[in-house]
Amino acid sequence: MHIPVLLCGFVCGWPYGLFVGLIVPIFRSMLFGMPPMVPTAVAMSFELATYGFMSGLIYRLLPKKNVFIYATLIVSMICGRIIWGIVSIFLYGLNGTAFSWKLFMTGAFLNAIPGIVIQIILIPILIIAIKRANLIENVQ
Repeated sequence: MHIPVLLCGFVCGWPYGLFVGLIVPIFRSMLFGMPPMVPTAVAMSFELATYGFMSGLIYRLLPKKNVFIYATLIVSMICGRIIWGIVSIFLYGLNGTAFSWKLFMTGAFLNAIPGIVIQIILIPILIIAIKRANLIENVQ
């Protein structure tokens, strides 16, 4: 779910990235039962909404050099993880469960390392290819 939302932010802009990021985890949970709605899908919807918003906004504001694709991606991912942690603290608290620093670090970074690596490799390649092919006007 992360890669399409990040790409949406880059290609379509922050409003679409925000909207797509907000609804995708909820729809997926409703359709397939995974991730579980509370707390996972709800927290992920805020995380992915932040990814879509930040990738769209930052990419529009920065020069269109390839290095800024990486900068935008990394900042977006960090912001999304922080928002996920904040929302998780609230949601776990509603369930009477503590959301510790260890849970945050494990969920946001340690367990996510394969996805983070794939995103850092794949997304810049796709955005650069889209730019070179002049397929989408907004990424020029």
